[in-house]
Amino acid sequence: MSRARQAVVLAGGKGTRLRPLTNARPKPLLPVLGRPCVEYVIEAMAEAGVEEVFLTCGYRAEDMVEALGSGDQFGVEIIMCFEDVPAGTAGAVKLLEDRLEDTFIVASGDVLADVDVRSLVDQHVRTGAMATMALTTVERPEEFGIVGLDDAGRIERFKEKPRTEEVFSNLINAGIYVLERDVLPEIPRGEMYDFSKQLFPKLLAAGQPLYGARLGGLWKDIGRPHDLLDANILMAERRGRAIEVAGAECNGRIVATSFSAGGCRIDGPAYIGGAVSIGHGARLSSCAVGSGTDIGDGSEVSGSFLMEGCSLGSHCQIAGSLLGGQRHGGRRRRAEGLRAGRRGAGREGRQAARPDIRVGSPTLK
Repeated sequence: MSRARQAVVLAGGKGTRLRPLTNARPKPLLPVLGRPCVEYVIEAMAEAGVEEVFLTCGYRAEDMVEALGSGDQFGVEIIMCFEDVPAGTAGAVKLLEDRLEDTFIVASGDVLADVDVRSLVDQHVRTGAMATMALTTVERPEEFGIVGLDDAGRIERFKEKPRTEEVFSNLINAGIYVLERDVLPEIPRGEMYDFSKQLFPKLLAAGQPLYGARLGGLWKDIGRPHDLLDANILMAERRGRAIEVAGAECNGRIVATSFSAGGCRIDGPAYIGGAVSIGHGARLSSCAVGSGTDIGDGSEVSGSFLMEGCSLGSHCQIAGSLLGGQRHGGRRRRAEGLRAGRRGAGREGRQAARPDIRVGSPTLK
C-alpha cells in the first residue's frame, strides 16, 4: 500500500476563545499531559510514515519554532512556514503547491489528535479518492461541520454548524484530510479559502470522489477552557497506569514523572507533572497538575487543571476549574465551575473565585 510522505499541519490560529491562556503562547502549544497538544498530531503523522511536516505558523510563530525545533525528536523533518496574512485552511496549503507531492495529509495542529492516520491513508488509496476526510462522533454536532455518507463511505452532503433541527448526522469533520495534488488547482491563489466551507462543497458539486473515514484513537477539540481540561483527563485515562509513590495513596490510572507527597490521596484518571509538591491530607481526583505546582496541606482538587507553576494554599477546595501559573490565595480558598477570566475577592477578606477566574501567563515548556 502506498503512503503519504508529506503532511501540512495548520497551526496559525490565535485561539481567541481560550484567552488569556493564549496571550502567552499559541493554542497548539497548550499542554496536554505536560506536552504541547500539537506534538500528538506530529507523532500521529510520523507513525503513519510521514517524513516531512510543513508547519504553517502565524500567531506567536517564534514560540512554535522554539518549542518544536527541527522535528528530530519525532523522527520527521519540520519545515516552518510563516503566514504574513491569514490565508484560510485551504489557502495556507495552496501556498505550498510547488512543494507538495501527489498524495499528502493536512491536519489541524490545535486539536488533540492521538489517532491512527495510517488507516486513513490506506482507505484513501484503496478507494481512489481525491480527498478523504477523517470523521469522529460528538454529542453536540451543532458546534461543528457534519457529514453524511453513503453505504460505501462516499460523502453525500455537508452542513457547517447546523441548527438542531438541521442535524442529520453526529459524524463531524475532524480536520484531518488525505488529499491528491489534483485538488490544489481548485484553490484560488491570494485569497482566504477554507476546506470545509468552500473547497469540499465545490468538489462535491463537481462529482469528485470524496470519502469519509472514522478515526481510530482519541480526538478532542480544545477550543474552550473546559475542553482543555477534558483533553487532559481523557489522555490520562488513555495513557495512565497504576503507580506507587511514597507518601501518596494512588488509585486508578495516573500519568506522572516525579513528585513529592507528604501523605496525600490521588484518584485517577490524573496527570501529575514533574517537581510537583502535594501537602499532607490533600486529596486529588480526576485532575491535571502542571509541573512545578505546590498544593498546600488539606487542599482538595477535583475535575480541575492546575497549570504549571501554580501555587495553591492550604485547605483550599478547587472543583471544575482551570487555574493558571500564579499563587491562588491563602488558606481555605474555594473555587468551582470556573473558566479562564478574572478574579475577585469575597466578603470578610476571604478570597472567593468568581465565574471568571483569572489565568496567569505560564512559561512555555
